[in-house]
Amino acid sequence: MYRVFEALDELVTIVEEARGVPMTSSCVVPRGDVLELLDDVRDALPGEVDDAQDVLDKRDDLLHAARKEAGETVAGANEEAERTVTDATSEAERILADARARAEQMMGDAHNEAERMVAAGQAEYQNLTDRSRAESERMIQAGRDAYERAIEDARAEQARLVSQTEVVQAAHAESARIVDEAHTEADRQRADCDAYVDGKLAEFSELLATTLRTVDSGRNHLRSPMNLGGSGGGRSTLYDYQV
Repeated sequence: MYRVFEALDELVTIVEEARGVPMTSSCVVPRGDVLELLDDVRDALPGEVDDAQDVLDKRDDLLHAARKEAGETVAGANEEAERTVTDATSEAERILADARARAEQMMGDAHNEAERMVAAGQAEYQNLTDRSRAESERMIQAGRDAYERAIEDARAEQARLVSQTEVVQAAHAESARIVDEAHTEADRQRADCDAYVDGKLAEFSELLATTLRTVDSGRNHLRSPMNLGGSGGGRSTLYDYQV
C-alpha cells in the first residue's frame, strides 16, 4: 500500500510541475513517467485489495462470532435473572407469611395478656372495694358506739347533776361539751374512713391506667410497618408488659 501512495504523490508532483499549454488550462506531462507510475499503482493495488478484503472477511467472521456469543450471553443472563426473580419472589412470600404468622401470634398473646391483666385488675378492684367498705363500716360503727357511749355518759352525768340545784347550769354546759366532743370524734372518724377509701380507689385507678397504657403500647407496636414487612433474618420483638 505504501508504494501506491508514493506513486500517487509522484504523479501529483509531475502534474503540478508540468509545463502549461498557452491559452488553455492543459499541461504537457512526460508520458513515459506517468505510465510507469500508473503501472506501479496497478501492480500494487491487487495485493493490497486482497489484504483489505481478507481483513474485511475476518472482521465479518469476528462480528458474527461476537453477535452469537452476545446472544448466548444475553439469553443466559435472562434465564439467570428469571431464576433469581422467581427465587426472590418465593423467599419474599415465605418471609411475609412468617411475619404474618408471628404478628398474629403476638397479637393473640397480647390480647390474652390484656384480658388477664384486666381480670386481675377487676379482682383487685373488687377486693379493695370490699376491704374499703368493711373498713368504712367498722369505723362508722366505732364512731357510733363512741357517740352513744358519750351520750350515755352525758345523760348519766346530767342526771347526777340535776339533783344538785346549784350545779344544774354547769351540768348542762358539761353535757353540751361532751356531746360536741362526741360529734367531733364521730366526724373525725368518718373523715378518716373517707380518706382511706379514697386512697384505695386512687391506687386502683392508677393500676387500671397502667394496664390500659400497656395494652395501647402493644397494639401500636403490632400496627408498626416494621413488624408487618420486616427483612429476612430479623428477630421477633419481645413485648415487655411491665410499665
